[in-house]
Amino acid sequence: MKLQIVASLLSTAALVDAFSTSASIRASSTTSLYERKPFISGNWKLNPQSKDEAVALASGIAGSITESSPDAEVALFVPYVFIESAQSAVGGKLSIGAEGVCPQGNGAYTGAISAPMLNSIGVNWVLAGHSERREIFGETDEYINEQCLKIIDEGMSVMLCIGESLAEFEQDLAGSVCAVQLKKGLKGIKKEDLGRVAIAYEPVWAIGTGKVATPEIAQSVHETCRSIIAKIYDDEAAQDMRILYGGSVSPESVDDLMKQPDIDGALVGGASLDSDKFGRIINFQKRFMVTDGMQQLWDPRSASSSRTKCSGG
Repeated sequence: MKLQIVASLLSTAALVDAFSTSASIRASSTTSLYERKPFISGNWKLNPQSKDEAVALASGIAGSITESSPDAEVALFVPYVFIESAQSAVGGKLSIGAEGVCPQGNGAYTGAISAPMLNSIGVNWVLAGHSERREIFGETDEYINEQCLKIIDEGMSVMLCIGESLAEFEQDLAGSVCAVQLKKGLKGIKKEDLGRVAIAYEPVWAIGTGKVATPEIAQSVHETCRSIIAKIYDDEAAQDMRILYGGSVSPESVDDLMKQPDIDGALVGGASLDSDKFGRIINFQKRFMVTDGMQQLWDPRSASSSRTKCSGG
């Protein structure tokens, strides 16, 4: 009888311990999800064609950010020659970043722009690894890593772009390609510096083509990327990392993308050249958040929400 009582007590203790552990894990994941501030960014590429156009566009975009907008970080990556004009035009309502950087600090590198140069004019965010830089300009993973390290070393933040080609996607190699690009791009970056890193997953086949990965496909790859980061660093680093989706993001697609639990924002190309379209993307309407084991549909501009059970338990 005594043995039965002891066994029963031990069984109960085990159940309590398991429940506490499960609750702790769920709370940790929930906290991390809340702490990942959404990040909406635009990449102007080789546009527009004049300073006046750049100022008008930047001003229009800044005007779309109001008190009722989501609590999100917003940045524009613009051509070097427009950086200071755009900074003045937005009045501090969003960040103006650079589309790239030369990893060398100074020297005989005609046409290059260094990290110290960008830092000296108040640039905080810089792109690295965009597929167009990889494909058109031949930038390798090693060179991109040098850029990332230099940007971090200069005290700025880097958005590392990764993504697979259509052929690689069709061969189910998206995860493998992203794993290689993440491991090589993040090489040498310490965990304590990851707060100044964001990842932009951009499937090459969706950039400028009008094709958009379905929210489910994008979520699946983002989840894979998060697991890769966990292997490189740890679970905490993976949960804290902001992973953005890029590839023909539009006002019509942004809401469904932002509902996905592992999609923390967007890197927008063509639509960032239209202040109305990009303004709508900045003001995305809803996203799902997990609270106490429930999936909550959250509208950042409304107190109302609906709650449903989170799939998968």
